[in-house]
Amino acid sequence: MSNHIRLPLALASVPPPPPKPSAPSLNDVQAAEGMMQVGDLARESGKTVRAIHLYEELDLVRPAARSKGRFRLYGTEALLRIRWISKLQDLGFSLPDIQVVAKEFDDAADAGSASTAMARMRELYRTKLEQTRAQLQRLQTLEHEIVASLEYLETCEVCDPQRVVSACKKCDQHDCGEEAPELVAGFRAKPS
Repeated sequence: MSNHIRLPLALASVPPPPPKPSAPSLNDVQAAEGMMQVGDLARESGKTVRAIHLYEELDLVRPAARSKGRFRLYGTEALLRIRWISKLQDLGFSLPDIQVVAKEFDDAADAGSASTAMARMRELYRTKLEQTRAQLQRLQTLEHEIVASLEYLETCEVCDPQRVVSACKKCDQHDCGEEAPELVAGFRAKPS
């Protein structure tokens, strides 16, 4: 008697089942659906993972789904929202300010009033535009002051190296009527 088990001839001739197609990897699923994990979102947005998690805590960004491994997945709208947050921060908004703006917009939108939501954003952006223009004016004035100070200080290169700083208050390298720009006069003026 043999120790080998003999299969009936019909079973021996049945080919093995074809291999199952491998399940798509998480990256394939994400790419097909346009989803990103938090690290990908951080890299794309230029923000840190911690910043994105903070945005979630403040309810500014929400994951669109979760993977089978329970990883948060974000769509392109999250990337757009993060860029919006960054631009508002560049305009001088704090995260609590942005949280209020987003909530007010969402509340108006949820109430079905698109015109109210958009009117609020127009008002906000108009105010920021005025503030930005005023800031640009201040920066242009400061730019002119820096240029004038540099031009004034260029004469110091031709000054006698032995000259004492106290003589700078009545510098003969400049016209008598030419006053030093405040950025120069300020560091020369010592408190009494």
